[in-house]
Amino acid sequence: MEREFSSKALEDFTLVEQAKKGDEKAFAELLSRYEKSVYHMILKMVRNVDDAEDLTIEAFGKAFKNIHKFKPDFSFSTWLFRIATNNSIDFIRKKRLDTMSIHSQFKNPEGQDIEIDIKDKNLNPQEEAIKGQKIEYMQLIVTKLPPKYQHLVRLRYFKELSYEEIAKEMESPLGTIKAQLHRARELLYELIKDKKHSI
Repeated sequence: MEREFSSKALEDFTLVEQAKKGDEKAFAELLSRYEKSVYHMILKMVRNVDDAEDLTIEAFGKAFKNIHKFKPDFSFSTWLFRIATNNSIDFIRKKRLDTMSIHSQFKNPEGQDIEIDIKDKNLNPQEEAIKGQKIEYMQLIVTKLPPKYQHLVRLRYFKELSYEEIAKEMESPLGTIKAQLHRARELLYELIKDKKHSI
């Protein structure tokens, strides 16, 4: 029995086929169609606007990088949302691990020590040094990117500007900035992987 797809899903299949051939307009159209709904779904999961913005770009980055693996057994939106959900779950798990356990002096009514997880936001001297080395390393890697991507990455990750602020500063549409940032991030991943293999 053949699966029934909506007209939008059928249009998506056409866009995916064009995207597989490297059509940038098809990528932009898919991003435009689902960016808001993916973002709102992720925001409900992580409850942080900045994290949700970054995870949305990551989700589209992963989907577009693996677009050749997409098969029309399900709609493109189902496939995309699964990627976004799995990516967000991984992020939440890692964030939960980034805590330190503290034995409080308080006791519960049964007289047992209460153990709570508090995220320690203060870095010790060793962590500060490592953070400095990582920033230097990332700045070195960023210089390997094409100039327009270098500028975007510096604005977003070193100056910590929002997407809206970057769009305003560069006088570009918000969608274009987000699409270029996900390409920049993909290039960064490739450069970091290559660097690791060469060490």
